[in-house]
Amino acid sequence: MGNNIKKLKKEEIRRYYDIKEQLGKGSFATVKRAVRKSDGKQFAVKIIKKNKLNAEELLVVHDEVEIMHRINHVNCVQLYEMFETNKKLYMVMELLTGGELFDRIVMKGSYSELEASQLIRDVLSAIHYIHGIGIVHRDLKPENLLYLNQDMKSPVKITDFGLAKYRSSKETREMMNTACGTPGYVAPEILKSESYGKEVDLWSIGVILYILLCGFPPFYSERTDELYNQIKRGEYEFPDPYWTEISFAAKDLVRKLLTVNPKRRYTAEQALKHPWISGNAAPARKFGGGHTQRIKLLQARRTLRRAVQTIIALNRFALNIPAASS
Repeated sequence: MGNNIKKLKKEEIRRYYDIKEQLGKGSFATVKRAVRKSDGKQFAVKIIKKNKLNAEELLVVHDEVEIMHRINHVNCVQLYEMFETNKKLYMVMELLTGGELFDRIVMKGSYSELEASQLIRDVLSAIHYIHGIGIVHRDLKPENLLYLNQDMKSPVKITDFGLAKYRSSKETREMMNTACGTPGYVAPEILKSESYGKEVDLWSIGVILYILLCGFPPFYSERTDELYNQIKRGEYEFPDPYWTEISFAAKDLVRKLLTVNPKRRYTAEQALKHPWISGNAAPARKFGGGHTQRIKLLQARRTLRRAVQTIIALNRFALNIPAASS
C-alpha cells in the first residue's frame, strides 16, 4: 500500500472506537456504526474477517483499500484510517445517513431537470476526479449513490469501490474481467468481452440519467440475454408521453453518454461542459406526478430482486478474482 501504510494501525480498534449496531452485511464483510472515543464523532466501520478469505480474495480487499486511500473528493465516500489484527481488518469510513438517491427522490415527492442536472454534475465531478488519478469504478448504479445526511443540501457520495480498478499511467488498457458491473447498467464493451477502460463509468451515468428523467430504465427485459442484446446494440427510445416534456439538451446528453462505441462516448470532462450540466439548459419545472410513482415502483422491484442479486454478487465476486491480480 505504498506511502499510505502509516494509516494502518496494527492494534485493537476498540481502544479508539466504541463499535455499535450492524448497518449492513456482505459476503465477507460486516459494516457497523462506530463512535470515536476522543470526540464522539460517528463513523461506519467495515469489518473484514481475514480467515474467511483465501489469498486471492485478500488481494481483492487490498485492492479496494489501496484505491480508497487514493480518493479524497467531496462526492466520494472517505476512508479515514484502518486497523488490523491477526483475524480482522477494520476500515473506518464516513458514515452516510442520508439514504439512497432514489429513496431521496421518492421522499421529496417531486423532481426537476434542474435537480437531476445538479446531481449528475456532482457525480461527473467525482468520476472526472477518480479517472484523473487512474481509477475506474466499474459498478456505478443508483444504490451506490448515497447522501451524507438527511439535509436537503447534503452532498451525494459515490460508494462501494469493491469492483474498482486502479491503473497507473504506465499501464495500458488491458482486459478487465467481463463478469463485472450490474445488469442494466453495464456498458456494451464489457458484454462484448472487449478490452475496456474508464468509458464504462460514463455509460452507467447515462443509464442513471435516463432513469432520473423518466422514472424507468432505458434497457429492460425479464430475460438477461435479451437485456444484454439491447445494451450491446444500444437499443433504447424516448417514448411519449414520458419524454414529451423533457428538454432537447437533456436527451442530447443521454445520447452522448449512451453511445455504444466507447471512443465516441462522452468523457466526464466533455459531459461537465455540456450545456445541460454547465449552462442553464436544464429547466426547473417539476416532472409530472407519475415520475415519483415510477421511481417508487423501480425501488420496490429492486428490493424484491435483492435476494437473487446476493447470489449473483457472490458468483460475480468469484468470477472477478482472476482480474484482481492483473
